[in-house]
Amino acid sequence: MAAPGHEHTSHQQARQGATWQAAASATLHCLTGCAIGEVLGMVVGTALNWHGAATVALSVVLAFFFGYALTLRGLRRAGVGWRQAVRLAIAADTLSIVIMEIVDNAFIAAVPGAMDAGLGSALFWVSLAASLALAFLVTLPANKWIIGRGRGHAVVHAYH
Repeated sequence: MAAPGHEHTSHQQARQGATWQAAASATLHCLTGCAIGEVLGMVVGTALNWHGAATVALSVVLAFFFGYALTLRGLRRAGVGWRQAVRLAIAADTLSIVIMEIVDNAFIAAVPGAMDAGLGSALFWVSLAASLALAFLVTLPANKWIIGRGRGHAVVHAYH
């Protein structure tokens, strides 16, 4: 258990770290993992001519996988054990990934023809890129708020 003053100091440091720059860095980190999974899932599902729901499901699973994997890689490099690294990655990234995945998949679903567009279609790539950009913009203030409360990416900041 932490000393009484230590908990207050950590919370105060988290609030001080709740800058737009810190939020942008955390959101960009999240976007990188999400984008790898999202793009890979959309490409595989589209190439295999899967139904839209199956393609979205694959994209979401891969977005979480790659989102967590990037955080785990950094934590493991910092010497954190597997069990603690997994817990920290889940605590740091889950809400951000959830927001990002809801926004980008809702956007793609809302663009007429985007889910049925082929890999050679500009509509496919433009809607996918726009969905990720929108997801970044929506997730950014959420991450700022989360970091300001000592949650989200703030829980792994000490390992960077």
